[in-house]
Amino acid sequence: MAGLSQPTVMPIVTMTGIDKRFGGIQSLRGVDLDLRPGEIHALIGENGAGKSTLGKVLGGYHPRDGGEIIVAGEPVGPGWSPRRALDAGIAMIQQELAMVPGLSVQDNVFLGIETRRLGVLARDNAARYRELEARTGYGIPGEARLGDLRVADRQKVEILRALAREARVIIMDEPTSSLSASDIERLHGTMRALREAGHTIVYVTHFLEHVLDVTDRITVLRNGEKVTTVETAGQSRKGLVEAMIGHSVDVSYPERPPLPARTTPAVLDVAGLETDTGVRGVDFSIRPGEILGLIGLVGSGRSEIARAVAGVDPVRAGAVRLDGEPITGLSQREIIRRRLVLVPEERRAQGLVMTAPVQDNMSLPHLKLYSHLGVISPARERARVAELMDRLNVVPRRPRQKVSTLSGGNQQKVLIGKWLMAEPRVVILDEPTKGVDVGARRMINETIMALAEAGTAILLISSEIEEVLGLAHRAYLVNDGRFLQEVACDTADGDAILHRLFETEDTKATA
Repeated sequence: MAGLSQPTVMPIVTMTGIDKRFGGIQSLRGVDLDLRPGEIHALIGENGAGKSTLGKVLGGYHPRDGGEIIVAGEPVGPGWSPRRALDAGIAMIQQELAMVPGLSVQDNVFLGIETRRLGVLARDNAARYRELEARTGYGIPGEARLGDLRVADRQKVEILRALAREARVIIMDEPTSSLSASDIERLHGTMRALREAGHTIVYVTHFLEHVLDVTDRITVLRNGEKVTTVETAGQSRKGLVEAMIGHSVDVSYPERPPLPARTTPAVLDVAGLETDTGVRGVDFSIRPGEILGLIGLVGSGRSEIARAVAGVDPVRAGAVRLDGEPITGLSQREIIRRRLVLVPEERRAQGLVMTAPVQDNMSLPHLKLYSHLGVISPARERARVAELMDRLNVVPRRPRQKVSTLSGGNQQKVLIGKWLMAEPRVVILDEPTKGVDVGARRMINETIMALAEAGTAILLISSEIEEVLGLAHRAYLVNDGRFLQEVACDTADGDAILHRLFETEDTKATA
């Protein structure tokens, strides 16, 4: 593989015997890791395996409880922090983006490292930004307000922040989770260019195809311990999954339940839907037990359709009917009461209260189910939460544990459990497996199939075309807030769909 460093090269970073605990939970146990100059090194494992935690220990965001970190031959000693890591040439792009929405893109990129003359901020950020942007070709205007950007573009800004700091080691924690296929290819090109320039990339990801495509070496973690470090050349997805899980696992999609008969009345009917957020003349229906997918590029309007149907965004024209009854214009709370729920894309910003326990997050919208004359029954609430935690395999099974201390995959399970608590008739899932590993993904996919088997109507949105084709009965291709065509998922070709979407996007851009 091009750019592969030789084993004799001295490591730029050595981590030895790293321990990390959160309360009574041992997240890392005696982990060793070495990073070479000019390599892309993947950290993989199930959610909760410790890969993001290890990255945050190296980046200074989590103090280690044991072990040693050596950077460029020098032990870092106690008090390792994000500022000290940056000073040592180590930058981290975290899975959950943390920037200032009200500032411009270029101000976010250079925040904390602005050029000063005689103690006063110099006005050359624009020129510095243009030079930096030219290296990546992202095409994001430096003067744009960060809060107005799509999630995918905000993630690119995080990458620009790391590059602006001239880091020798860049830790990327799930950087592709919100990117389109073309954006991922561009990111991988940037990573290869950085590698050729001598930078080291730590690539924390659950996308094993990306690992096999772009990395030089792979370290596998399981239950907080290092399993192995291997050269990427010669590895397979199946072998990596088995190393992560500890046993053989089926990586295919679960079997779909039978498609409901065409004579079955629809549980959800949408006609002529239009919104100020860009939805234009959308029509569809879903029958009980049917899984309908929406496939489109990032920014195609898939999420906007979901938000309008669920009552989050106002509808300008058209109608939404649930079991034949109009729900257009009803409040989101009333729509939830009628058992149509939306599992949103951004679990931190839209779905969970990170400082609250698992139990409170799951039961908060449904307290009336566990109360009588205004008095909540804690026993009934605890029993239902425990049942859902078991069903979704939330680890650890501690209802009073804060959601912020869980891995990304277990946070996603809590978010899904929150909206399954009321036994909904219709579930809208927007990127349900975003940022989760193969084990959690399998559990979520099986949950989706079980819901359909029980008669729940499901609207499924995913950036991964193969996921929609593997789970849904049929799907609509979405572009610019409207439907292009309907496809049967059991016979559709993913490459042909991707080609059609890009062809449509190119036609729109040149119109």
